[in-house]
Amino acid sequence: MAASRTASVHLSPTPADRPVYVVGAGPGGLAAAYALRARGIRAVVLEKADHVGASWRGHYDRLRLHTTRRLSALPGLAMPRRFGRWVSRDNVVRYLEKYAEHHELEIVTGVEVHRVERTEDGTGWLLRASGGRELTGSAVVVATGFNHTPRIPGWPGREGYGGEFRHAGEYRNAEPYAGRDVLVVGIGNTGAEIAVDLVEGGATRVRLAVRTAPHILRRSTLGWAAQYTGVLVRRLPVRLVDRLAGLVGRISVPDLSAQGLPRPGTGLYSRVKQGSIPVQDVGLIDAVRKGAIEIVAAVEAFEGGKVVLADGSRVSPDAVIAATGYDRALEGLVGHLGVLDEHGRPVTRGGRTPEQAPGLYFTGFTNPISGMFREMALDAIRIAKAVGKRIG
Repeated sequence: MAASRTASVHLSPTPADRPVYVVGAGPGGLAAAYALRARGIRAVVLEKADHVGASWRGHYDRLRLHTTRRLSALPGLAMPRRFGRWVSRDNVVRYLEKYAEHHELEIVTGVEVHRVERTEDGTGWLLRASGGRELTGSAVVVATGFNHTPRIPGWPGREGYGGEFRHAGEYRNAEPYAGRDVLVVGIGNTGAEIAVDLVEGGATRVRLAVRTAPHILRRSTLGWAAQYTGVLVRRLPVRLVDRLAGLVGRISVPDLSAQGLPRPGTGLYSRVKQGSIPVQDVGLIDAVRKGAIEIVAAVEAFEGGKVVLADGSRVSPDAVIAATGYDRALEGLVGHLGVLDEHGRPVTRGGRTPEQAPGLYFTGFTNPISGMFREMALDAIRIAKAVGKRIG
């Protein structure tokens, strides 16, 4: 995408050679760039791919937002009503493209930022990027994405496994698996949805390996989206939300203990605070109840062409799909600045900046029950306000 510099926005006296650099042209980065420009601050988005929304383009075909269209729009542009309530992957990509065009954002593609450092004089930030580029900015917004680098556990024997194995990030649709026996590893939203997709796409057998039973929510009940509840309760005490969620869960979700999915012993919001998001039901409950998806124990190892499960059993699927999540992969970029926690996640978000790294901002590295797009939209406004105060 070509950079656009034709917007009739009065730019602040930020030095021309020191714009605010936004790393990543996904929803968080684009929202932050717009919010900065809306305050008259020059924002340059650096994207390693050749188009915006690269991560979204790579997701599986049936993916839809689990948050409503109205509460998923980024600042300054509503999502079209024709996208429906639950926006599809392709329409998310269309929206991000339109967003960048509509706001005439300054985007430079094909540039990967490898390392962010303080300038020698301590007044700004130096970005070391592909092609030997060294870019100096007044502030930096890191928006490289929640789903950055596929994570595959170090299962013993996995490297020597001769069967078909792939991470969920490579999965597109069920067509290659029709008539086959597939083991999906991991029951987050991705694993659950891929398992349902495989059943509907004609796989002869679908097993879902589960280590810890998740909280399962109906995406919508009598027209009331689960996201609405997430927004309303996000500031309530954790114990109170756990009790409320437990009551709602017992009413709305059947007990699947007989099928291998007992109700979790830990409260829903307690899990969220630990980084575990509830699974939104898009057909999982019915498929498990009917036996179309078989729940099995967690994967422990690969041995002799078989998959060894935590209960000691061994299975021999035709294919294994590891829905085992992603790493933020921020260590090389900013790890030397002391701004990450023990899990590699930023210690601040939105308008807050680390004390030891003033002018460094992060967005899109949490997955709150109130909706990631919604929170990135709010973060963008907070970041722009904070930057405006800092450089104003």
